[in-house]
Order: sequence, then structure tokens, then C-alpha cells
Amino acid sequence: MLLDFSPVQNTGVMLYNFAQQFSVDELRDAANASIDEILNIIGNANDAQVTFIPDDPKADDKYAPPEERSLGWSLAHLVAHVTASSEEAAAYSSILARGIPYPREPRLRYETDWHMIKTRTQVLQRLAESRQMRLAALDMWPAQPHLGIFRETSEHALAKNGPSNAKAAFLAGLKHEWAHLDQFRETARQAKAAAAVARD
Repeated sequence: MLLDFSPVQNTGVMLYNFAQQFSVDELRDAANASIDEILNIIGNANDAQVTFIPDDPKADDKYAPPEERSLGWSLAHLVAHVTASSEEAAAYSSILARGIPYPREPRLRYETDWHMIKTRTQVLQRLAESRQMRLAALDMWPAQPHLGIFRETSEHALAKNGPSNAKAAFLAGLKHEWAHLDQFRETARQAKAAAAVARD
């Protein structure tokens, strides 16, 4: 069940309100479906294709070194980025579900250095590991999760997304991942096109 976050993205539905309809089992299905969709996009891409740097006129990574700020993101880079966000979100969810409020800091985020992901095998390994972490976080939820416990967020995030309880926190990672899927598709398309040219 690949979730469609367009109501949140396009119509102003708050993520908190959107999230409350889903059971823990449905969150688990959504996590699996999101990773499965990325695997489907990657398809049979080889080492050269997963590390291919695409042409992306919109690229503007303010956190990157100056020489990489306008660099397109490879499939390996995208995988490193989205898995980090979804794992962070899943970690918050496991804490909140157990009845423990969480402050804005410290962040629970670790992003694998994309420069170190150089093969298809490493990409698939990173996705498999991320699946394991996300599902493990949901396994930490008690039978009756504490859905009235929240993570502290900025005023801007609160106004945009609503409060962040265990369900909303978990889905924040998948929403971020969903927003990158078209970028995954375009990068995969360019990588395959470049491989076809190289073969000719």
C-alpha cells in the first residue's frame, strides 16, 4: 500500500490529521511499500547506474560543500538521504508511542555518506537495513500506543503539519521519501539512457 501524500502536499491537510487514520499494521505496510517502490525504480541498475550523477537544474543543496551544491543526486545519494530521514522519523515514533515526549534536539538522524556507496549491492544493502530499522521501530510500539504524547517542533512545523505524535512522526519520514520518488524516477531514467548510449 504505497501511500499517496498528495492531500497533505497539495490541499493543506495537516500531516497529523492524515496520519491518525492508519493502524500500526498499515504503517508497517506503508513502510514496506515505500521501500519496494524504490527497489522497483532502481530495477536492475548496475554499479555505474546507481552512482550516475544526473543533470538536475533544480539541484541546490545548501548543506553540501560548495563544489557539490549544484550537483545532481545519484540513486545512491537519494537512497542515503531518504533512508536517513525515514529511520529518524521511525525512531521518534518508537519513543513517543511508549509515552515519552521528545524535544526538538538532539536529532536522531544519521545519514550514510553517499560517496561511500559505490555499488548496487551497497544500495540494496542500505535499503534492506533501513527496512529492518523501520519495522523494528514499529515493533517497539506498545499494544496501546500513547498517541497523546508529542515531539516538540518549531512553530512553523506545528502550523503546517499539526502536532507530531507517534503516527505523525512515523509518516513524516515516508512523506519525505514519497516527495523524492519522482526524483528517483528521473535519475533512474537518465542513468539508463546514459548506459544505452555507452553501449552504442
